Parts: sequence; structure tokens; C-alpha cells
Amino acid sequence: MAKGKMTMFFCQECGYESAKWMGQCPACREWNTFVEEKIDKKSVSSSGKRTDDKKSAQPLPISKIKASEELRLITGIKELDRVLGGGIVKGSLVLVGGDPGIGKSTLLLQMCKKAAEQKVPVLYVSGEESLNQIKMRAERIGNFTDSLKLLCETNLDIVGNVIENEKPSIVIIDSIQTMYSDEVASAPGSVSQVREATAVLMQIAKRFDISIFIVGHVTKEGAVAGPRTLEHMVDTVLYFEGDRYESYRILRGVKNRFGSTNEIGVFEMKSEGLVEVENPSEYMLSGKPQNASGSIVACSIEGSRPILLEIQALVCHSFFNNPRRTANGTDYNKVNLLMAVIEKRLNIQLSDCDAYINIAGGIKMNEPAIDLGIVLAIISSRLDIVISDKTICFGEVGLSGEVRGVNMTEQRIMEAAKMGFETCIMPKVCMDSLSRINGIKIVGVSNLKEAVDAIRK
Repeated sequence: MAKGKMTMFFCQECGYESAKWMGQCPACREWNTFVEEKIDKKSVSSSGKRTDDKKSAQPLPISKIKASEELRLITGIKELDRVLGGGIVKGSLVLVGGDPGIGKSTLLLQMCKKAAEQKVPVLYVSGEESLNQIKMRAERIGNFTDSLKLLCETNLDIVGNVIENEKPSIVIIDSIQTMYSDEVASAPGSVSQVREATAVLMQIAKRFDISIFIVGHVTKEGAVAGPRTLEHMVDTVLYFEGDRYESYRILRGVKNRFGSTNEIGVFEMKSEGLVEVENPSEYMLSGKPQNASGSIVACSIEGSRPILLEIQALVCHSFFNNPRRTANGTDYNKVNLLMAVIEKRLNIQLSDCDAYINIAGGIKMNEPAIDLGIVLAIISSRLDIVISDKTICFGEVGLSGEVRGVNMTEQRIMEAAKMGFETCIMPKVCMDSLSRINGIKIVGVSNLKEAVDAIRK
């Protein structure tokens, strides 16, 4: 083997390094994920620079560092700006992940269109599609100005030179798994190549104040493929969620150094591209059944936005020794826990029943405030109680059957009143902090028994 080069084994799931092959990764506990790669000790480093390039760095006292406000570029796509924290920060590195065909490239191309209309120079680097393919997709979205330039290249050194020469304000890398560096001996898409490419792009972004968006493939579990350190290196991580065969998509920020990680953006996929859904509550409640048991509307908070969603439950007698339980859109273990609380505190027999829980619309919610909605939907289906279409609820349920308080109570009630709901079942402990809200009846409950009595009326 050449001098300075050695062989290492990397876990393709989390990036764990080992000098020998192992059947199970000791870090992520996955099986058969180690691959052998040749690495160059002089060329690869965690900072993206050569290890033999030694420059002295001088620390500065924090009092001598001048803090400046983050310069943001408004993309013109309100849902994207919301998730990014108010726009694109100069010099930021953003990772966009999602299933194949979910709309990652479409969203970024639409963002490029909006930026080009503002005369912002944009460079779109594609390693997966030809120039003609990108042009065909762009024509479907609309007309583009010459502020957008396209480049089909996978060599990281060439891409870096083009970025340094052109100095665009925004760069799109589609995708990071196709980029390769000649200094790394492994194949494109490997752990070493992905880590090296991200490190180099991060250095370019910080050095030239260029905002770089990189598209990342995902594994079958839904996580970004490549080493786990990839998410730690970037400034922002955005995930595109939803079924590729459904029309609605959800953009969720799971990491953001310049904003909240609780915000979501809702889009609808149409023939002309992704269209913003400005009122997600209206879309979530469309098609709600009338006079049907096992259905109730709950209110959840995503970042600063209240979202109304329909929780459906179907509880029926089981003919098997082990009843079947499924949960779509929420945590399966939470559903089992809440069913145990119902059986223990309300003496409602559920151990011999199949239970199917669904949050309509394909959205995923795990906020504790929807606990009360899940419980009331299960009880409604089990006892065949029809809950009024004008009733909404929210609240966290404890193991003792108590209904605990949640935050942003007033915003939830105002959203419910705006959508035409007449009754709101909520935790009694939150009522003291409320101001008067007209047009909606507020029912405070302290435990599940009081909540069940409220839906019987």
C-alpha cells in the first residue's frame, strides 16, 4: 500500500470507525453495516483541510469580538422562510433530506426561481441530472432569469473552483452523495467522501459568505444516509416528510442554529410544482365525517403555529389472543400507554379489543397536548358516542388519569374560534390565565371522568 494510506472500516449508518471489520456496530447497534475504505492520512481531516497544512491560530477575548445581526435573504416562499427562521442566513450550510421523489429538488428549484427574480446570483450544481433534464423541470415551474446558472459536475475540486470564481450568493448541491474528491481513495457516496465533501463545502460557505444547500439521500429508516457527523457539521437540517403518492408535503426543521426547530411548512404538490398551504388547519379538517363515533378534533402547536387536526379511532372486539394495535401519525407506545390509563382509571375494558389510531391528513404529531384527543377518540369509538363536530379538545394526560396543562392555551382557543368551533375541552388548570374569548364555550376538566362527561352532553 502506498505510503500515507491505510485501510479503515466505517459504519455506513453512523460513521463509526474501526481498524477491523465487525458484524455489529458498537455505536448504533446495526448489523452488517461496516465497509472497507482506503484513506489518506495526509489529505483527510475533520476540518476539510490537509493535516500537513499547519497554521498558527490566535484566540481572541470575547469582549473584542463584534457581534453583528444575521443577514437574511427572504426567499419569497413563506413556508420555507418560516422553517429557516425568517430567511436564508449568509454563509450558512443547509442540509435537505427526504425520500426519493418527495420534492426536494423541486422545492430548491422554486427557491432558485424566486431568488433569481430578485437578481440574486444562484448556482445549481447537479450530479444526478443532465442540463436538459433540469431545464425540462424548470419549464414546468415557470420562467427563470439568467441569474440562475446550472452546472453538471461531480468532481468536488472543479465545483469548488467554479464557486470561488463565480461567487454566487446561493449554491445548490444535488446531491452530496454524488460528489467526490480525488484526495479520498474511496468511492462516491462512501462515508469518507460524504464527510470530506461536506467539510470542504462548509469551508467555502464560511470563507466567502455563500449560502449552500446540500441535498442528502435518506436510508430506509428515514435518516440522512452517511455518517451521523454530517448533521452535526451543517448549520440547519430540514426534512421533507409525507407520502410521495399523496399530494401534501411537510417541511420540518430538526436542527437550526439560526431559528426554532419546532416550525413546519406545509406544501401541496401540483403539476406546476409545490404550492404553499397557508391554512393547514383547514386542509387537515377537510373531509371530516359527520355524526360518526371515534372522531374528534384536537389542537397541536408546531413552533408558533396552532394546527387543528382530526384524530380518528376504531376500537372493535378482537378474535385473537393478542389484540392488534396500530398507530398512524403518532407514537405507537403512547397509544398503548393511554389505553392502559383508560382501562385502569375509567374501568373501560380494552384488553380484548383491536385498536386503530389515525391522524387524518398524513401529518405526524407527538406533542403531549393531543393526548386528550386520542383518549376521547378511543372512548368515543368503544362506547359509540358521537362527539359534536363543533367540539375541540387539547391537554396532556397523566398516568393517574389527570388532565395536565399545556402551553400557548390562548392561541389554541383563538384558532379554534376562528375555524368555527363552539366548544373547547381543555385543562382546568389553564383557565386562570385566559382572557375573555367570545364565540366559544370553554369547558375545563381536571381528569378523564370529567372529560368523558363533557362529550356525553
